[in-house]
Amino acid sequence: MTNNPLPLKDRMQIQRHTMPAQAPQKRVSNFNEVNQGFSSELAREEAQRCLQCKDAPCSQGCPVHVHIPDFIDQILAGNMLGAADAILQDNLLPAVCGRVCPQEKFCESRCVLGKKGNPVAIGSLERFTADSTAADRAARPQGEKPAPTGKKVALIGSGPSSLACAGDLIRFGHEVTVYEALHAFGGVLIYGIPEFRLPKSIVAYEVDVLRRLGVKFEKNVVIGKTLTINELFDEQGYDAVFIGAGAGLPNFLGIPGEELIGIYSSNELLTRVNLMKAYQDQSVTPIFNFKDKVVAVFGAGNTALDSARTSLRLGAKEVHIIYRRSEEEMPARHEEVEHAKEEGVKFTFLAAPLEFLDNGEGWLKGVRLQRMELGEPDASGRRRPLPIEGSEFTLDLDLTVIAIGNGSNPLLRDTPELQFTRRGTLEVNPESLQTDKAGVFAGGDIVTGGATVISAMGAGRQAAQSINDYLSQL
Repeated sequence: MTNNPLPLKDRMQIQRHTMPAQAPQKRVSNFNEVNQGFSSELAREEAQRCLQCKDAPCSQGCPVHVHIPDFIDQILAGNMLGAADAILQDNLLPAVCGRVCPQEKFCESRCVLGKKGNPVAIGSLERFTADSTAADRAARPQGEKPAPTGKKVALIGSGPSSLACAGDLIRFGHEVTVYEALHAFGGVLIYGIPEFRLPKSIVAYEVDVLRRLGVKFEKNVVIGKTLTINELFDEQGYDAVFIGAGAGLPNFLGIPGEELIGIYSSNELLTRVNLMKAYQDQSVTPIFNFKDKVVAVFGAGNTALDSARTSLRLGAKEVHIIYRRSEEEMPARHEEVEHAKEEGVKFTFLAAPLEFLDNGEGWLKGVRLQRMELGEPDASGRRRPLPIEGSEFTLDLDLTVIAIGNGSNPLLRDTPELQFTRRGTLEVNPESLQTDKAGVFAGGDIVTGGATVISAMGAGRQAAQSINDYLSQL
């Protein structure tokens, strides 16, 4: 029985609501969050669009399997804490996922309304639920703790896969400690995603939820240096280890001139800005002055878009996204592409870099590019870009950001029992996510390569169940 009073026909006539946002000309001059969130009225109207499908295809499309119709129905009932609880059964990071999950590729892609129109704005409703209940959720008791199992699990990295894994493990009754190499918790949520997309206070809140559940957090611990995996077992007394260290080793283009001054990896730029506030006047880790500079970003994923939009906020005069495929092949979220266009980012498609140009003093002055055309699909399913002979051209530049993906951190390769693929990712059993080393599991970008936050969380939950099964047999 649904709490929606509208007949089915009337629900289908309601148009999808757009998330209110800062005006483009205003937001490019600040790092405040762009999207402003639904009001109660907008949220209720959007929730009325849900058809409450019995088989819930949207939930089937969610990597962590949130019971989406249930939480939307609770919004209609006016029971916001009930809506939050429906989400929290499967997702302890709703405020994060409501902001950065590419719902159009997961839950919303399965929405029945999307077959002939626009799907329900599930992500916006999730964000509204999380934000509107944050104070109440922080104030209420955490409920009864499960009986302790006496088993200890160490989690390497504090990104989304580890946080999701920790949430399930602590609710199984295990003792859980998360080790983070940096001085703030959240992994890519903290250092990789800009403040204007995901405020750091949101991440801190979600981490604190886990801390109040009993998860322990240790910062400034580099597993592979400070402690090895074997020491976690032999000296620290852990019964199992989960590796959720992400993929933090930047890939580069491998073309001449890439060593020139003025060329950043997206990892360095975003970490300095997001984690170390390098845009502030008195920052102890400053970056090159972007003001009035021409910047090119190579890549077309969310990280590339984040780098381009960050460059604008640092004062760049002109920012280009350069991508060797077409706009249709861009892996970035549609919303981020639209926001970038609104803010003035210029897009050059079907162009590949050949060489960075030196000003004679070791500084970048430009890039030589070649036009491309699309051939047959490659292993990724996207059409392969092929060079067009005689189509080279030059673009004058001051700064460049390389955002073409990442590999795994090499520190963990000191553990001989772990097996790595040719791409540098960890090999695991696809069902259990267990590595070749007994008691060691892994998930997220360290296994798949760069992917989405919600996919990493799904892997974390899958690993938590496998770890629990493993520990029950000890």
